[in-house]
Amino acid sequence: MITIGKTYRLKAVKKLDFGVYLDAENLYEVLLPKKYVPRDLAIGDEIEVFLYLDSEDRPVATTLKPKAKLGEFAYLQVVDVNNTGAFLDWGLEKDLFVPFAEQHRTMEVGRSYIVYIFLDKLKGRITASSKIDKFLDDEKPHDFTPHQPVHLLIANSTDLGFKAIINNSHWGVLYKNEVHQRLSFGQSIDGFTKYLRPDGRIDLSLIDSSPQVSKEIRDKNEKLILDYLKQQNGFAPVHDKTDPKIISDLFGLSKKAFKKAISALYKQRIINIEKDGINIVKNK
Repeated sequence: MITIGKTYRLKAVKKLDFGVYLDAENLYEVLLPKKYVPRDLAIGDEIEVFLYLDSEDRPVATTLKPKAKLGEFAYLQVVDVNNTGAFLDWGLEKDLFVPFAEQHRTMEVGRSYIVYIFLDKLKGRITASSKIDKFLDDEKPHDFTPHQPVHLLIANSTDLGFKAIINNSHWGVLYKNEVHQRLSFGQSIDGFTKYLRPDGRIDLSLIDSSPQVSKEIRDKNEKLILDYLKQQNGFAPVHDKTDPKIISDLFGLSKKAFKKAISALYKQRIINIEKDGINIVKNK
């Protein structure tokens, strides 16, 4: 079943001066205005379009790509406010409507908010809501698996770290002691599930921590440190107590990753860890 608010490949069935009509099945024929019609589009050809409602609430097609679709969360800017609600820029000619009843707090022009895009069944139009918690049901079962690649939308910060929306469906947490880059509210970023808790909560990571990838990263870090030592005649004035910034400047590694690498090299008897630094074992 075809619905507004989503992207489809539709067949051109009728060409007129003001555009091309596309076969939208249960929505019948939907107009693709002339300005979006490629010159070489012929009757019978298929074209990828996004369906929404025009100013008269009629289904219409566009080749423009919205910043978000039906059933997705997005960080969007308010471009207008009137006595019915707020309007957001979502990349299309017609702005996205947020009624006052769907505003977590009163929206202001120029500010951006995380919203969920849904179909108002009563009025039949695409609508947004900043009351995002009601669209995230952590009681609902999920099928995530550990170390699964996911899309994240940074939506809040806590004492523990950052709360993120996972794949437009569930909350998850990135712990601040495991985040080594700047994150901002509303930022979209790729990440990974890390640990699925018995209570249903999901721990996240920005780094793939699967055993195979973790080993590859450790091996790479060990080689990086060993190559540096060889360039420095076998010695570097750093160890597991060195300031994290010095380690980062020297190797581009977090202190945690550095400690894991030198610990592995030490256990393999490749390096010694002394009070003044690390050095290659002479017979190596």
